[in-house]
Amino acid sequence: MMSWSPQDIPDQQSRTAVVTGANSGIGFETALALADKGARVVLACRDLAKAEAARERIHEKTGGRGEIQIVELDLASLNSVRRAADTLRERYPRLDLLINNAGVMWLRQGRTEDGFERQFGVNHLGHFALTGLLLPALRDVPDSRIVTVSSLAHKAGRLHLDNLQLEGRYGRQRAYAQAKLANLLFSLELERRLRAAEASTLSLACHPGFANTNLAESGVARESPFGVGYIARWLWPFFTQNAARGAAPTLYAATSPQVQGGGYYGPAYLKEAVGPPTLVHPSRRARDADDAARLWEQSEALTGVHYP
Repeated sequence: MMSWSPQDIPDQQSRTAVVTGANSGIGFETALALADKGARVVLACRDLAKAEAARERIHEKTGGRGEIQIVELDLASLNSVRRAADTLRERYPRLDLLINNAGVMWLRQGRTEDGFERQFGVNHLGHFALTGLLLPALRDVPDSRIVTVSSLAHKAGRLHLDNLQLEGRYGRQRAYAQAKLANLLFSLELERRLRAAEASTLSLACHPGFANTNLAESGVARESPFGVGYIARWLWPFFTQNAARGAAPTLYAATSPQVQGGGYYGPAYLKEAVGPPTLVHPSRRARDADDAARLWEQSEALTGVHYP
């Protein structure tokens, strides 16, 4: 397993994968690798122009292997999530992979269309709603998988169940860490519920380690004072792996025959910063089943999406 690379991905022909945030970074590399193995890949993106450019790049890099489709999805809008889910269910009654990859990082305080704190709303609640709405297309499909991308930052996260929107307590890093902790709590709780329902789908989680992507561009580079963010952005490539390597844990979780439901995968070396994918360990808070159940209840109430 320590030597695994995307070249080891099994043939994906006849499989359909939905990848959120697939126009750049880890999402793009994930979609590219799956398409190169013959999968039909749906790029679920907010910016349709960027999604179309990504589709052209994938076609060019793969020589036309795989079928690339686009669906508009803005995770900051539950109306958009519902429209995207309706479109996906209509086009693809059967789904094999859902990759919950899209995210925002270290933003100034703000609200989604539905009034949620932006990082929690986009990173967790948008994906919670999308997964619930698409679950009927996945749950009876053999070897179907739901892969949720978390972060090393989850280890610093605390779940504020009495104040999930961080009213009066907002901090960029606090909000991001809580959202990434919520991703893991959700993924593990989803796996528990899938097993109880004897569903075919597996729920897994992963993180990219230190990867050089544009995720921090708006939150760090553009919004940091005195140009500090741009300096950090310039130095970042010297301390990170590229987006393709950062996508390896996602691809491993999505395709390897060796994974198990409830697994959490990340880079093998330097305290999970870089290297090939391997099984890693969530924080103690991420494994709190009581918190996960309470988060699930609040997420259903906030989104109005109740899982079948």
